[in-house]
Amino acid sequence: MSVSSIASIASTLNAIASATPATSPAQAGDFSSILKSAINEVEKSHASADTSVRNFLSGENEEIHSTVLATQKAELQFELFMQARNKAVSAYQEIMKMQV
Repeated sequence: MSVSSIASIASTLNAIASATPATSPAQAGDFSSILKSAINEVEKSHASADTSVRNFLSGENEEIHSTVLATQKAELQFELFMQARNKAVSAYQEIMKMQV
């Protein structure tokens, strides 16, 4: 995994971690934009891996190690995003269980 991919994953995590609970419509848009950018980053990584695999299988100038790295990067970003989503859902469920 390259340094840029690790930095990309770290920046995605920092963006998700720095999101604050929405108390006004303006802040709700901020969380929404952070979430959308995280989803777009995961989708871009998947598309890049898909293109790399297609180039390798078609015999273009794509090497196996770069193809495997792109695929692993996409997989790790997806797993990281799913873990963040699971934590957010779990936190929401815990809040909903609280008695007022």
